[in-house]
Amino acid sequence: MNCAACNCEIAVAPGERIGFRDVCEGCDADLHSCVNCAHYDPSAYNDCRESSAEYVADRDRANRCDWFQPGSRAGGDGSEHARALGDLDSLFKK
Repeated sequence: MNCAACNCEIAVAPGERIGFRDVCEGCDADLHSCVNCAHYDPSAYNDCRESSAEYVADRDRANRCDWFQPGSRAGGDGSEHARALGDLDSLFKK
């Protein structure tokens, strides 16, 4: 899996679980969080594709969701978002 905050690769062996208090070695971000979960989907109801999961208010912080599975989506420093905003600014000559 990759850390959603810094995109650091986290080695997870098959069957290994991410603990509730585990943090990324690269940036100290919580690993057992919604943004690092395979079920996380901002376009889904409650931002989660697992219908049985309880609502979590802070998606970036550690939580005790029993449905957590390490996700494979690449995170990062927000550079893609910043690039998109820059493209919009240049489009409208801001």
